Amino acid sequence: MQFEGKHIVIVGPAHPLRGGLATYNERLARELQQKNQVTLLTFSLQYPNFLFPGQSQFSDDPKPDDLNIDIALNSVNPLNWIMTSLKYKRLKPDVILFRYWMPFFGPCFGTFARIVKSNKHTQILAITDNIIPHEQRFFDTPFSKYFLPVLDGAVAMSRKVLTDLQQFPLRRAVAKTGYHAHPLYDNFGAMAHRTEACKALGLDENNRYVLFFGFIRHYKGLDLLLEAMALLPESMSNVKLLVAGEYYEDEAPYNELIAEKGLAEKVILHTKFIPNGDVRWYFSACDLVAQPYRNATQSGVSQIAYHFELPMIITNVGGLSELVPHGEAGWVCEPTPEALAESIVAMYEGNRLDTMRSNIHTLKQQFSWPSMVKALEAVTR
Repeated sequence: MQFEGKHIVIVGPAHPLRGGLATYNERLARELQQKNQVTLLTFSLQYPNFLFPGQSQFSDDPKPDDLNIDIALNSVNPLNWIMTSLKYKRLKPDVILFRYWMPFFGPCFGTFARIVKSNKHTQILAITDNIIPHEQRFFDTPFSKYFLPVLDGAVAMSRKVLTDLQQFPLRRAVAKTGYHAHPLYDNFGAMAHRTEACKALGLDENNRYVLFFGFIRHYKGLDLLLEAMALLPESMSNVKLLVAGEYYEDEAPYNELIAEKGLAEKVILHTKFIPNGDVRWYFSACDLVAQPYRNATQSGVSQIAYHFELPMIITNVGGLSELVPHGEAGWVCEPTPEALAESIVAMYEGNRLDTMRSNIHTLKQQFSWPSMVKALEAVTR
């Protein structure tokens, strides 16, 4: 099916919710609505507060005037699922596209999709960030088993997730599957001058900065990166770690590790949610971004780095290395403090960072939003 003149509903986070998923869904909506009618169906309640690990689920940014956002879906209220899905069943959109990033939403999405699909018109698709979550829970498999069979097609954003999807016990119910890498986050503005960015963040321009960006959880390996900073040679005393992101778990172990390793002068903590308008300052002030993950499928942080043409250090887990060719766009290493420290040293050798920036300028062309739309078209009937 060609997406032209269609009514497409994207189900997932959008304003007033905040974060990378909302940013992605809104950017995809803008791409699709160049030729289609697009509705973003987002949550009136995404998570109960006691299940949300961050400080707030909501954005302080104004509502985007160019998007049609329906704030209607309650993730934990079955009566709401039925009432909202009956509304969309009557509307008969051509495609409903779910953003499936964790099985918690399987019951809500599965019920909604089944009711809408009974109109014999609407196709049900999904973009799958994860099938098997980073932090697994007892309900993951049954909830995914409930949701996945209703799909007509799915696009995975890493080859690992595509394999998980195709090996899932009920995979035969999914008519078509495909892969497309996470497109560029190209909506954060242009690269700023480093001097301006350092001033905006209160950083000493005479230092060099490695960036850890995004919310902080155990699987993201910030503790490994902190230990790596303690292993850097004295000749790299001007290399600092800038941590920019909100804690999604207890911060005490990280603070204790910083104190234990004597890292107070080597680590700058901006441990808060970073609004979209401030993202460019962080990527413009730093030399490279480190993703020391213990496990992963894919990462939106990589796609922000590509947009700003910032070299990366990534660990050889999940689907991360699919996006970052070793020695070209970054450095791929094992998830250990020693390997991360060696990678930081290697990145600062000679003119390697400049060479990688030049490579990234070319490599990032493959991560386009029109290409993502074509991947979705390919899995429709």
